[in-house]
Amino acid sequence: MAITTSAKKAIRVSDRKRVFNIRRKRVMEDLIKEIRIMAQKKDKKGFETMLPQTFQAIDKAAKTKYIKKNTAARYKSRLSALLTKISA
Repeated sequence: MAITTSAKKAIRVSDRKRVFNIRRKRVMEDLIKEIRIMAQKKDKKGFETMLPQTFQAIDKAAKTKYIKKNTAARYKSRLSALLTKISA
């Protein structure tokens, strides 16, 4: 258990950040999962409508430093490649 006031505050801050990080993770992973299911079903129209929402969730996760910038770029690149793959 924390003894100093600064340690107690650090616990409160980390708990608050944990809630935000869990929310960011859940939104991002759910959207990626949905968009991959659409790709398997060859639903190009649904994929194209979901892509901006997914990119936004990935960018927000990178902005809040939940994921690294390069990881976000990799996710977005792979989803874009998936779009070209189902378009062909």
